[in-house]
Amino acid sequence: MIGLFVMRFSSTPVAFPSTVALPDGKTPVAFTQTANWYAIVTSEDEIMVFDRATDRHIQTIQIEK
Repeated sequence: MIGLFVMRFSSTPVAFPSTVALPDGKTPVAFTQTANWYAIVTSEDEIMVFDRATDRHIQTIQIEK
């Protein structure tokens, strides 16, 4: 089962964006992506989502503690 999972996802690689421009004062701590968008998790406990085709910032999700 694990082998099938790994084979399934490794057959469709998604390229990393060459650059990501974050607003001043934002410090990235994690990155995740799909075929259509990528997201940067910041040290300020927020997730900034960007459109992969345009690199346009489309949403910010504030994590509440």
